[in-house]
Amino acid sequence: MESTAQVVVIGGGLSGLYLSYLLNGQNIDYILLEAGSRPGGRIHTVTGPLNTPLELGATWFSDIHVHLIALINELGLTKYPQFSHGMSLFQTKSFEPPQKFFVPGSDTPSYRVQGGTAKLIDSLCEKLPEQRLRLNTEVSAIEDAGNRLKISTTQGETFYGSKVVICMPPQLVSRKIQFSPALPGALQEVIGAVQTWMAGALKFTLEYHTPFWRKNGYSGMLYSHAGIIMEMYDHTNCEETKFGFTGFLNPGAAAYTPELRQELVLQQLTTLLGDEAARPSAYFDKIWNDKFIQDGSPVIQRPHQHHGHPLLQQSYMNGRLLFGGAETSPSFGGYMEGAVVSAQQAFHTLKGGI
Repeated sequence: MESTAQVVVIGGGLSGLYLSYLLNGQNIDYILLEAGSRPGGRIHTVTGPLNTPLELGATWFSDIHVHLIALINELGLTKYPQFSHGMSLFQTKSFEPPQKFFVPGSDTPSYRVQGGTAKLIDSLCEKLPEQRLRLNTEVSAIEDAGNRLKISTTQGETFYGSKVVICMPPQLVSRKIQFSPALPGALQEVIGAVQTWMAGALKFTLEYHTPFWRKNGYSGMLYSHAGIIMEMYDHTNCEETKFGFTGFLNPGAAAYTPELRQELVLQQLTTLLGDEAARPSAYFDKIWNDKFIQDGSPVIQRPHQHHGHPLLQQSYMNGRLLFGGAETSPSFGGYMEGAVVSAQQAFHTLKGGI
């Protein structure tokens, strides 16, 4: 099967979806290819049996993320502040009582999206014609075909585009996609060592029938050097009708079974917050190390390594190939804000060349 479009967007996370939304608004012919079975990338909201939106991926943002907030407003979504009132806990040693502290209110709080971060993804998808988004379509090669680029997939399909924008983690691009002719050596060296933000993180979430911790004067905020939970936050919904926690586990727990991780999480919370913590209506966790995040063992020496690198701002293959995605953004690389900024930059470049 062969398909042709003015623009082929590769990667259906926030950046690729937003770029497609912008192209759609200008009636520019495009198609969006996503290797996974769902859109959204590192935005991943699940729903508990009590219908609580629970975040296993990107969750928080703040007032400095102006482009993301503008998009949230444009889509008619609502932001609300992260709950932090009450007593928080800092567990330094497993054999000592936790330290208790209060976090003063901030003039610049963290926010969440009402209904879950996936509302961003759902809202963008609703505005795209169904035939424009192709899931389960993994790109394996990009070849210069004269006045256009040829995109081949592992499923044996072929797409042609006058322009191609790759909105994948660059490190994955270096491992998954063959280029003909090859990309410049300096670029290959950079993209192979771009840190994929959240890669290796182990996030968990819990759903409860009641916010028992709030009733007992706790904020739900926990930091620990002693248990499997490293950090945790109240995850009550905007309407304060659905309740839970979300946070991060010690990355070493990735070697445990999900059942053991759940057992250790509930054990730690029961010790700190009481018996009600032992009876959640749901537990979920996710290790961010699958094939859509990174491949192999890249050498990463610092957080946000090579994010927004100048070589990622340039075009290649006779000006037909661009890089997008959160890690390519020169501001807030790796974050949702960076994903939005990179999509806007790619869109303006495309408009000038189509």
